[in-house]
Formats: sequence, C-alpha cells, structure tokens
Amino acid sequence: MYKMSVPIIQGGMGVGISMGNLAGAVAAEGGMGVISTANIGFREKDFWTNTHEANCRALEKEISKAREIAEGKGIIAINAMVATKNFAEMVRLAVKSGIDAVVSGAGLPLNLPDLVGEKTLIAPIVSSKRAASLLIKTWKNKHGRIPSFIVVEGSKAGGHLGFKKEELLEGKEEELEDIVSRVVSVSEGIPVFGAGGVFNSEDIGGIKDRGAVGAQIATRFIATKECDATQGYKDRILSAKEEDVKIIASPVGMPGRALNSPLIQKMERTSQIPPKRCIDCIVTCNPGTTPYCINAALISGFYGDWEKGLFFAGSNVGKINEMTTVKDLIKELDR
Repeated sequence: MYKMSVPIIQGGMGVGISMGNLAGAVAAEGGMGVISTANIGFREKDFWTNTHEANCRALEKEISKAREIAEGKGIIAINAMVATKNFAEMVRLAVKSGIDAVVSGAGLPLNLPDLVGEKTLIAPIVSSKRAASLLIKTWKNKHGRIPSFIVVEGSKAGGHLGFKKEELLEGKEEELEDIVSRVVSVSEGIPVFGAGGVFNSEDIGGIKDRGAVGAQIATRFIATKECDATQGYKDRILSAKEEDVKIIASPVGMPGRALNSPLIQKMERTSQIPPKRCIDCIVTCNPGTTPYCINAALISGFYGDWEKGLFFAGSNVGKINEMTTVKDLIKELDR
C-alpha cells in the first residue's frame, strides 16, 4: 500500500510518546510512522496559556521532523482522537502540512472524509464488524469515499479501548483474530491491519491467516532508542510485569489499559482528583466531575513521574525487558 515496504503500522501514542522522531524512524524502515496529535504542543513554553497555537506549532514541527528523518520512505501519518475538541483542526493542519495518512479512533470518525483531500489516506480504528460496516457505509453514501485501510483493534491493546469495561474485566471480549475475520468479511477489499496484543512475527502471521495484510503495534516501539518518550517512561515499560497492567476508567469516557501506578491506585480510593487547570481538550470531559485530568496525568507520565503519571501500555508489556532500535524491531517483526 502506497510506499510501505513492510506491513507494519506504529500505533499512535500520546501525549508525546510517538512524535516526529519515532514516526520518521519507522517510515525510514518502510513502515507507517504515526504522530499522535493529542496535546502535541505540551512542551511548548506557552502551552498552558496559548494551547491552540502551541499545538498547531508543534504539529507542524513534528511532521517536518518526521519527513526529514524518513527521507521519502514509508508513510508518515497522524493519529487523531475523535474525542479531542481540536480533532478537525488538527486533521486539517496535518493535511495542509502534507501528511500522508490520517488514522482516527477514540470514537467513530464519521466526518473524517470532509477534512482531507483525495490524496490523503484515511483510516478508522474499529473494534467490531458493526463499527466497520457503519463507517464504510457512511463514508461511501455521504462522502463518496471508502477507507484507504482499516485498523482493527482488539482488547489487548494499550490506551483507550473500544469495548465495555465489564467485557474486559470478565474476559468476554472476542479474540483479535476473530474480530479481524469478521471485519475482513465486510471490508469490500479494503486492507485490514490487526492491532492489540500483536507482539511478534508469529502473531502477525496469525492475523494474516485471517485476512489481515499487516499489523499495528504500539507498546513495543516505546522500548526503542528512537521513541520520543523520556527514558523515565521507557524504564517503567521495561520494568513492568504482566500483573502490573490494569483496566481503568478513563476521563475520555472509555475503558483503557495502563500500568497500575499510584495515580490509578489513588483513584480506587477517591472519587475525584480535581484538575488544577483546564485547557478544555476532551469533548466528554467536565472539569467539575472528571475523576482526574488525563492531560496532566499523561504529561507527568511522559516525564517519568511515577506518582502522578498515567502510563498506557498493552497487555504484553511484561514481555518487553530490553531496549532496541526501530530498525532491529522491524527486522524482527517482518520475518
């Protein structure tokens, strides 16, 4: 597809985990490198006072950085969350900046085709046959387009999940391979990538056997030298064990998978940690009732603050115990 020579998408991880450096390195190896737009400007000096401009400025910088590193290889994409209030604006700016593809989840991106030109690849992240069918039908009937590809995310992924919390806690959700098969059956030939719990080349082979063309992988890319995360964040991933992973309730309004940090433990004992300041970034968030500020928690996590941070991670994080490079990881995955 397009300029990909290896069938691997590096999953988008915010805040600050997957930015221009990681995305560019993945694209340089022939894959799809993905920049997360979620409050991407958090390191800009005026982020808290001029959030809009800071995010726009940072997105342009990170896309430019990724392009320089990729040297024309692979695909540079953004991951834009439907649940963010600046979703449309970030997509439009990325397109203006020459982004190759837009991958969108944390909600159904029903209006995504309206925000891009014909040359930009567009893809939803779905977790069911029903969601895939709805998006294909809606995009075709209302916008005259179909997805360029589809990312099917299973329940073992890190971050926000498209399943009910009860399903996840009780283990009643479908296996990724089965969801992939169901989505492929209605995909009308659209390329499908499986995500969530895909750890090695054998896992990729398993979903390819069910009709996928490749995989989206996120958590494994954190433990690479090129990942934009701080070493403090990477060290938490490297030291995590399987039992350290927990299903949580996110302020975004969806369940998520993260490390059982002191913040998560505190939330089990209290109803709310009132936000100290609000930049009004999430559609579903009410500062008066939100359990905690996810933006502040993710920023703290980025800097490795174990006490205040939120550390999203996939179910296989316990298997990651050494640093590597993007080149070596992709070589291992694309056997």
